[in-house]
Amino acid sequence: MRTSSFPRPLPALAAVLLAGALALTGCSSGGGDSGGDSAAGAAKEAAPPAAGDRPGAAGGDASGAQATAPPKAAATHVIRTASLTVQVEDVPKALDEARTTVENAGGYVGDEDTSRDGGGRERTRLELRVPVDAYGDVLDGLEGAGKLLHRSAKAQDVTDQVVDVESRIKSQRASVARVRELMDRATKLSDVVTLEGELSSRQTELEALLAQQASLKDRTSLATITLSLSETPADGAAEDDDPGFTDALAAGWDAFVTMLRWLTVALGAVLPFAVVAALLVLVWLRVVRPRLPRRTATAASGAPAARAEETGARD
Repeated sequence: MRTSSFPRPLPALAAVLLAGALALTGCSSGGGDSGGDSAAGAAKEAAPPAAGDRPGAAGGDASGAQATAPPKAAATHVIRTASLTVQVEDVPKALDEARTTVENAGGYVGDEDTSRDGGGRERTRLELRVPVDAYGDVLDGLEGAGKLLHRSAKAQDVTDQVVDVESRIKSQRASVARVRELMDRATKLSDVVTLEGELSSRQTELEALLAQQASLKDRTSLATITLSLSETPADGAAEDDDPGFTDALAAGWDAFVTMLRWLTVALGAVLPFAVVAALLVLVWLRVVRPRLPRRTATAASGAPAARAEETGARD
């Protein structure tokens, strides 16, 4: 009877142990899940925010597709230049008006060149720098100062160049900071000398980048307008009109005067030779020629006398 009653507690004990093991397995799996969730949260906090999680970004699947596409950079950095040639009645007055227009817009007048042509008409060339916001209004105002003869405008997008220079400046500053940190840690004189040379080279490159950045900022914030002012001809005659009788008469008179001028020049060139030739002819006529007949007559009279003497001697 003892042998038959002893094995019965074994199934009950096995069931208790199995239930405990299952309970322990469930607890451990729950703890592992909570640990995994906390690790994932820490990794998510350490990682940079995704495009859809950034502040101001639209959420959802539809916005996620747009966030993956590279954004198109707007042309926010543009160099604008223009050239105007205007014909006015009074150049000094138009020049003062152009200066006033530019200064009221917040710009300034750069280079200025004034001259006069052969007809006494004044010409002025100005280089104007105006803010980009007032570029269009100033251009329209300068065009209305007189008769527009020529206009050209150009726009050059340098946004990529500006972004590239800013990125290089940031990297170069970090490089300079690293070299200075190494100099603080250096203990050998040779290392210090080497690092000083490297620091000088990187600072020079950084200064060049800063100068390039300043130049781009100046050229993109202020537009350049080259203005040429010229006076209107007083006669107001068109250059392409057909010539009339008066024009032909004037042209013929100019040709006649030109011919006389050239004849006078030729006469002046030949006159010295003509004077010398006249003097030679005068000497020939007054001195040399009168003596020639006398010698001939003397020779002719002397010949019969000699013949008579020869005949008498024979007799």
